Amino acid sequence: MIKRLFQLLFLVVIIYAAKPWWEGPVSEYVDLSFLDPLDARVESVLDEEMIESALDYTKQTISTIVSFISDKTAASRVPDPVEQPALDAPTRGIISIHNIEIGMPEAEVQAELGVPVRKTTNEYGTEWLTFHQNYQNFVMLSYDIKRNVNAIYTNDRLISSSIGIEYGIPRDDIRGVMGEPITEIRKGTNIYKLQDDEGMDLFYSDGMYMYVFYDLHKDHTVTAVQLISDTLEQKKTALYAPKNDAMRKGFEIQLFDLTNAARVRHGRSILTWDEKASSTARKHSLDMAAHDYFSHENLQGESPFDRMKKEGLKFVSAGENLAYGQSSSIFAHEGLMNSKGHRENILIRDYQFLGIGVDFNEKEQPFYTENFFSK
Repeated sequence: MIKRLFQLLFLVVIIYAAKPWWEGPVSEYVDLSFLDPLDARVESVLDEEMIESALDYTKQTISTIVSFISDKTAASRVPDPVEQPALDAPTRGIISIHNIEIGMPEAEVQAELGVPVRKTTNEYGTEWLTFHQNYQNFVMLSYDIKRNVNAIYTNDRLISSSIGIEYGIPRDDIRGVMGEPITEIRKGTNIYKLQDDEGMDLFYSDGMYMYVFYDLHKDHTVTAVQLISDTLEQKKTALYAPKNDAMRKGFEIQLFDLTNAARVRHGRSILTWDEKASSTARKHSLDMAAHDYFSHENLQGESPFDRMKKEGLKFVSAGENLAYGQSSSIFAHEGLMNSKGHRENILIRDYQFLGIGVDFNEKEQPFYTENFFSK
């Protein structure tokens, strides 16, 4: 009852306080003399204490509205474009990314890219150093023991090549200059067969492996490239990375960065990491890995939304992506982007937060869970 009274007083105060602004223009068309008795009545009813209480309520309400609008605006804000670097022709081989090539020393990389945003463990037993400006000009690279580049990845328009390999080029054009992709990798006495994958080609040239990823939703055009030196690839003697906490955390953070880089490239806002959502996702990945199943609904019949609520998350909209068996966060992300429903989840405009959880089964196969939501 008291709240309703304050709401009524709030309305009266707003109208009455704004009278100097609307009284003049309105009086040109309407005789407002009938309001004089009302003015006196309002002034007699609204004693100083009631006016102060109503004004406090008004301030609180306005503050809440402004805060809500501010939060929504911030969440939907797309980063301002940053300048793309001038791309020079590669000098060490046939391809470069952000003017970085396999074999380039760290000093030259620092001169080109500056300081990395973060470092995470990767499946090759080295570190991905991640560079970007609000997830634009996105690059990940790795160094060998001599601090020369032995791996590079980008899903941005940063590819320069002496033979015409570029972001957005059709797959047929890539195969036209590179030939047919290889179907296996020989490592010592072992031969690793590659699965048929419309979304990726693998080529070998100039002492490096070139993984070319295609966007199946954009006519099989180049959407990302990963370059791995032959020496680094040969050191990876197993299909899957070793199961440990550093690898789990590395995959989680890399997948988070890759998702934001993809969102920004498609004109979406940057998502904020949420620890509760990450915990929810990690528990589900662990459960799937431990009990040998792959489903949005767990063995207790709980949906992603049930699990998120159980973790204490409050949301107005939410979604979940799952991936299983991909040997790296990069392969998981590129696969999700080529799956219609998963891609739609990644690119939903209204999402504000993301939590990612990864775990491994006994065969060291990773399970990836992404939980998106907005408040």
